[in-house]
Amino acid sequence: MQLITVGGPPACGKSSVILKTIQHLREEGRKVGVVKFDCLSSQDAELFEAAGFPVLTGISSNYCPDHFFVTNIEDCEQWGRRLGLDVLISESAGLCNRCAPHIKGFLAVCVLDNLSGVGTPRKVGPMLKTADLVVITKGDIVSQAEREVFAYRVRQVNAKARIVFVNGITGQGSWELSRLWREAPDEVPLTGGKMRFSVPTAVCSYCFGELRIGEEHQQGTVRKIRLPEPETNAG
Repeated sequence: MQLITVGGPPACGKSSVILKTIQHLREEGRKVGVVKFDCLSSQDAELFEAAGFPVLTGISSNYCPDHFFVTNIEDCEQWGRRLGLDVLISESAGLCNRCAPHIKGFLAVCVLDNLSGVGTPRKVGPMLKTADLVVITKGDIVSQAEREVFAYRVRQVNAKARIVFVNGITGQGSWELSRLWREAPDEVPLTGGKMRFSVPTAVCSYCFGELRIGEEHQQGTVRKIRLPEPETNAG
């Protein structure tokens, strides 16, 4: 079974891209399922179910979505194997640009929105820097020059990744993307494998439900902003 991880910022079009792409894989006779990780709620499962794809939804609630992904992806893989899937797509929660939902040895995809601004690639962390494929959506709304500038900014962050433009509404470009997904590694052992980048670290009093503000209430791993030194009057 092939496992493909898909990450990206909120509302960049991840679910639409996945849906259009896996329809091509199904037409070839491949059985595809989707695991959707989210934070508070998700209606994306309804889209996949309506299209006839098996889908599993995981809600992290007040737990870090990256930690939730790492501690549950093995169970999700077993779920996919029980269903006899050929391809399992793992869609991460589109929340923090620091997220890193990619695993060594498995195809890693990052989805970005061309309308988010040319500075976006520099703001997105390891889920872009460690990706094998970068899918850029909504490129039909901007000019050719804007598409080229955005792609150039992506290459500045990740020069090795292949870039594909996909329209999540019409499906344009999804067939080409499905060809790349078709060649994803399979039968790579997940248990004992490694993430491509460490997940965010935070073990502090607020992680355990603290609501009060003040240094006396801050314990554990606490990082402070660096302030400039106060000016002194020489006179």
